[in-house]
Amino acid sequence: MPFVVAPNSAETRKVVSRLAPTPSGYLHLGNAVNFVLTWLLVRRAGGTLHLRIDDLDRNRLRRAYLESIFRTIEWLGLDYDHGPTGPDDFLRHYSQLLHQPAYNYLLRRLRLVPGLLHASTRSRTNGLEIPVDLDQPGAAWRAQVPPGTTVSFADGWQGTSSLDLGAAMPDFVLRKKDAVVAYQLASIADDLRLGTTLIVRGQDLLPSTAAQLWLAQQLPETTAFSAARIQFLHHPLLTDSEGRKLSKSQQQPLDRGVLNAATGPQPVYEAVARLLQLPAGAGESLKALQQALG
Repeated sequence: MPFVVAPNSAETRKVVSRLAPTPSGYLHLGNAVNFVLTWLLVRRAGGTLHLRIDDLDRNRLRRAYLESIFRTIEWLGLDYDHGPTGPDDFLRHYSQLLHQPAYNYLLRRLRLVPGLLHASTRSRTNGLEIPVDLDQPGAAWRAQVPPGTTVSFADGWQGTSSLDLGAAMPDFVLRKKDAVVAYQLASIADDLRLGTTLIVRGQDLLPSTAAQLWLAQQLPETTAFSAARIQFLHHPLLTDSEGRKLSKSQQQPLDRGVLNAATGPQPVYEAVARLLQLPAGAGESLKALQQALG
């Protein structure tokens, strides 16, 4: 087995983790594998699991995508301890839109940090940067990472990870052009609110983890989001037949994601067993995975 999950610094600290899908497309095999892996680690540790759905991207949210999250969790045979029971319960009581006052408070506090933020009007199609004021309508707020900023942290799967954040993400978005908080800051706020102590992610999100750890240290309100308190585990990515990482952006119009699998969830369990380097047969069922993991 390639890693050991244990609470950081305080052996008696309870493991708290989350499933954190986005309703921006149908969940693919990689999402399902992350769900099962997270569930196994939390249940083995006797911890608490939240369902946290990240729905700030309202332009891509579809009711069908939201419904597929709950259907996929049920299809996989998983449960969670806290979170919405279905799409309507989520929209009424758990949507990230309900936490916008808390996000906006952090944005106002970050604005006061000298030299941290700058306003940006550039886009993916137009990389031209024209200096504008932070109050300019339609401008995004970006966090300016000083050149040479390196973030290092212990990772439960990768070992010690070290990233040149100034090169990888020199000015990542904190507030989008529509004045809504962006993923990096919202994720920090949500994990602090839930008391998260274990974050299981694909290794493609290593730069995001580094950005969040660096950003969290800019305010006293968010310094608890740290590698001393939270254990990170970045697992290898699943790829398609051409070696590309699985992504919702690759989905075709008629693609319904992992729930299209005619064979049931066993391919997901088998993929998790391979990731965990478990014995043959461990991927036959969720129960077999639990027994093999110990």
